[in-house]
Amino acid sequence: MRKSHTQKIDAVIREFLNEVNLDRKLKEVHLVSEWETLMGKMVSTRTRHIYIRNRTLFVHVTSSVLKNELIMIRHDIIERLNEVAGEKLIEQLVVR
Repeated sequence: MRKSHTQKIDAVIREFLNEVNLDRKLKEVHLVSEWETLMGKMVSTRTRHIYIRNRTLFVHVTSSVLKNELIMIRHDIIERLNEVAGEKLIEQLVVR
């Protein structure tokens, strides 16, 4: 016999992730893992230790020139990352 309240597995998993507040964390991990794709090889090779904490993206760089460039375009970076995530995950960017 078939139950009348069947759901697709992807919908059930999404609902579960939202209930236990893991959906946002998974999106944050995805953004960090896609850093090279989003920013390019040149930026990626000069960045170290990228992480997100409290809606702030922290990026450690090895070049002072790159640091200045990233600071100048920080709003564009935030918009691009939020667009990829599909929601406003990042509010600030800190470049160290």
